[in-house]
Amino acid sequence: MAGPLTGLKVIDFSQVVSGPFCAMLLADQGADVIKIEPLTGPGDMTRGIVSYMKGGFPALFINNNRGKQCLGLDLTRDEGRQIALDLCRDADIVLQNFRPGAMARLGLDYESIAAINPDVIYCSISGFGETGPYSDRPSLDPVIQGLTGMVSRQMNPDIPFPDLVRNLICDKSTSLTAAQAITAALFARERGEGGQHVQVPMLDAAMYFFWNDGMMDQTVIDEDATDGFLLATAYRLTDCADGQIVYFVANDAMRMALFDALGHPEWGEDPRFESMAALSEGDNYAAMGALVAEAFLGMTVEAALDALVANQVPSGPILSAEEAIAHEQAVHNGTIQTFQHPDAGTIQAAKPGAQFSKTDVELAGWFRARGADNAEILASIGRSAEQIAALQAEGHVGT
Repeated sequence: MAGPLTGLKVIDFSQVVSGPFCAMLLADQGADVIKIEPLTGPGDMTRGIVSYMKGGFPALFINNNRGKQCLGLDLTRDEGRQIALDLCRDADIVLQNFRPGAMARLGLDYESIAAINPDVIYCSISGFGETGPYSDRPSLDPVIQGLTGMVSRQMNPDIPFPDLVRNLICDKSTSLTAAQAITAALFARERGEGGQHVQVPMLDAAMYFFWNDGMMDQTVIDEDATDGFLLATAYRLTDCADGQIVYFVANDAMRMALFDALGHPEWGEDPRFESMAALSEGDNYAAMGALVAEAFLGMTVEAALDALVANQVPSGPILSAEEAIAHEQAVHNGTIQTFQHPDAGTIQAAKPGAQFSKTDVELAGWFRARGADNAEILASIGRSAEQIAALQAEGHVGT
């Protein structure tokens, strides 16, 4: 069975993570993706990040660029721009994540592409948006974390210093937002709306992603709204006698089950702890927390997890990266897949998170060097072998 996006052509001008991860998601779901890279430097910036690299392929590049053909192209020269235009002429999707104005200066902005391909879905990812006081500033994930309030919320109450979320959460939430928006635009096109320009500022996408729980105190803002607590203050690791675990209770029934697991069902009869409303009053939440913490300190990790699981309390161990990959449920699900690459060797990757009953997806278990597909891609838009050789000799495309 073919993936749900089989037959769609994507031209990916983007670099680093926010755009490339989006395009890779489309590739994993069956789309044909052509990645266009500059001839200067390493190409995509992540090719130059040499951490965890083999055969010239760094892990960060692999993890955002599987399943793409690669074309090295000089977009600063007329012939290179013409090749890009010819590729976009029949593309379903064009994706870029440069600062506002950059693609217009190259003649590859939405208006230029739509003039030759009115049905195109053109997605522009930017740091802050097309206009405004920050629009021309460079931006990377941690900057957006700071501006959305994530950093201020990322604070253990026991160690009250704000910190970054230690992965590219804003880049990746932007990628997912862009992929969803692109497929929504494709659906609208199928219903007769034609092509359109989809704009995804990282600031907006990350704030939208963060808002649900991270900004509860900024949601209901009338003065007579009840007070409460944020999940940011409730989320914490739990210390046991010989290690740490994670558990979380989200309602009154789960809290009663927690008291049972700890061997103190009588706490459920304490009026301070009997409901979420009661916990929100005074220092009741802190008082309950102290009792629960003391109880866990008298239990081993194994005993605590056994009791929590037996009482249907959401809980689990703190696994290392190696343990997470080998966890029995991940193994059962086939969450981590392995494939061989001729240069980079044995590669592990997480499979696509969504599975389809009729249009199944497969992890795109391949990736390419910059310019590896130059000849095939150029031939697909009518360039002869002689023309391709001349383009390479003159430096318009890579060799």
